Amino acid sequence: MHATRIGGLGVALATPFTDRGALDLPAFRRLVRHVVEGGADMLLPLGSTGEAATLVEAERDALIEACLQESRGRLVVVGTGHNATARAAEWTRRAQQLGAHGALIVSPYYNRPMPAGLVAHYRACADAAPGLPLVAYNVPARTGQNLAPAVLARLWDIDSVVAIKESSGQLAQIAQILAELPSGRCLLAGDDGLAVASVAAGATGLVSVLGNVLPREAKALVDAALAGRAGEAAAWQRRLGPLMEALFAESSPIPVKAALALLGICGDDLRLPLTKAELGTRERLMAALHLAQLGDAAGDAGAAGEAAAGGPDLRALLAGTGGAPGRCSTQGETGASHPGTRHDTGQPVDRPDAFPAGRA
Repeated sequence: MHATRIGGLGVALATPFTDRGALDLPAFRRLVRHVVEGGADMLLPLGSTGEAATLVEAERDALIEACLQESRGRLVVVGTGHNATARAAEWTRRAQQLGAHGALIVSPYYNRPMPAGLVAHYRACADAAPGLPLVAYNVPARTGQNLAPAVLARLWDIDSVVAIKESSGQLAQIAQILAELPSGRCLLAGDDGLAVASVAAGATGLVSVLGNVLPREAKALVDAALAGRAGEAAAWQRRLGPLMEALFAESSPIPVKAALALLGICGDDLRLPLTKAELGTRERLMAALHLAQLGDAAGDAGAAGEAAAGGPDLRALLAGTGGAPGRCSTQGETGASHPGTRHDTGQPVDRPDAFPAGRA
């Protein structure tokens, strides 16, 4: 896997569990097939959306193997981050042994290392899996520390580090990284709501949570942005924006599990300390899913909607209010507006509601 191949729509996969807390591997396979059929270019299991911190080694292996088996040739980039460098290095080595095409490595959380420690951490992971492409992952709200552009510049000296997943939520930082990006390296947007702006500034793609739920629509947004079809991308942004925000109404992946259950793809069970979505979140998801299917009243996403034709008929799926396995009942919808939120954390971001052509 080279940096030139890293791009398009990547999906940070959720990890389904049974109501007894066991890994639900058949449901995970179903989710991967749903995402692949929706047009995803990359699959990213075992990240924060996948509740990787709650999984044991045998479960990690099973998920990696299942993802590879269902990938149909898509890139599989496995989350191998840990705040103990030895553990992160071992997980990276194991992912390579199982056939992963790359590893997504979050900056060490909790420890708050100095820049020299960050560089040594990534270098240890690179040494543990020679030749395996690594994607550094910056998400300060989860790690407690920002991977600043000056430190990232030192990571580029490690040959295996070929990309950065940028989830700082700061457009100014994203623009600086892209302006200073060495040849052969790339940046992936880490926030659904910042995908259009990040691509306009030079990002090669998006690692999406939304893509779990509506992969065809997420793919249409990313493709439009990458092709420079600004009007179409903006239409998708308006149409999908409420769902992007609803997916972070509570700590991720709580809402995405609820949305997947609404669509009958998997259950909404999580492992503690995460708990199931509140009723208000489910109602908000229902309303946002309806909007994503129908478009806005002006129909400005109508043409873009044709690009995602063939997706699930959400009107039919959401017509019922329970009874089917994996479904969650709700008692209404909300049409209230909500502030923009961070992809990985649910925190506010500095983004406009729509992005005109060329705006970073």
